[in-house]
Amino acid sequence: MKKYFYLITIQYLGYRFHGWQKQPDVKTLHLMVDRTFNYILKGKRFKSLSSGRTDAMVSAECAAIELFLFEPIEDLTAFLELFNTNLPQDIRALNIKEVDAQFNIIQHSKIKEYNYLFAYGEKCHPFCAPIMTTILDDLDIEIMQQGAKLFEGEHYLKSYCFRPTDNGIYNRTILSCEIVENTIYQANYFPKKTYMLKVKGKGFMRNQIRLMMGTLIDLGKGKLTLQDIKNSLEPENNIKMNYIAPASGLILKNIDFID
Repeated sequence: MKKYFYLITIQYLGYRFHGWQKQPDVKTLHLMVDRTFNYILKGKRFKSLSSGRTDAMVSAECAAIELFLFEPIEDLTAFLELFNTNLPQDIRALNIKEVDAQFNIIQHSKIKEYNYLFAYGEKCHPFCAPIMTTILDDLDIEIMQQGAKLFEGEHYLKSYCFRPTDNGIYNRTILSCEIVENTIYQANYFPKKTYMLKVKGKGFMRNQIRLMMGTLIDLGKGKLTLQDIKNSLEPENNIKMNYIAPASGLILKNIDFID
C-alpha cells in the first residue's frame, strides 16, 4: 500500500501532561494527539512520530510530529482546522505540509532552540508556575551570563546528561548559549524583571538544558564558580552536576530541519 507522509508543527503547554511519550495510566501529549487523530480519521490506519520527547511539564512553542497515512489528505487546510477543533485547548497545531518518503523526523538533521524562563528574589504569582521557575534566593545574573557563554562550542558534556552510560556520545556542540532579560513572554502578574536562558544546538541529551540551568543557578547563588563549570567541560572528566532545574520553566522554542 502506498504511504503518505505529513509534517505537522504544534505548540503546547506541558504543565498538566506527563511529557510526550505514551505511558501507562497517565495523560501524555502523544496520547492526546493520537486520540485526536483516531477520532478525526474515523479509525483509519495511521502512525505518528515526534522529533523528540519532552519531559513532564515541559512546554513547546514549535514542536514537530510526522503523520503516516495510507490515504492522502485531500484538503490540508480543512484537516488542520478539524485537528485543532478536536485537540485539547492547551495543544494547538500551527501548520501541516506533505513530505516525501525520504524525510525521517527522528534522523533528519535539525537545530533546536530552547528557552528557560526564570525569576528570582520573591515568591511569584501562582499563575506564573506553568512556564516560569522562581528562585527565592538572590542570584548574581552577571556571573550567570558569563557562565552561560562557557557552554558555547564543542565540549564534553557527560556532566550534563541524566544517568549517563559508559558508551554515550558526550562530545556535543552548542551553537549559542546566553542569559538575557525576558522580553518575549509577558503578563501583568509577572515580576517586573524576568530572565531567560537561550540555548541552540543540533542535539541535546536527557535533562541537558535543565542540568545546565541548575548549574547556572548554583553559580548565581555562589555555590559554584566559573572554574567549576570550566572543569566540568574538560574531556573525560567525571564531575557530576546534581541540580536539575524544574521542568516547568523549559520551553522548546523552535526546530529547524536542515536540508
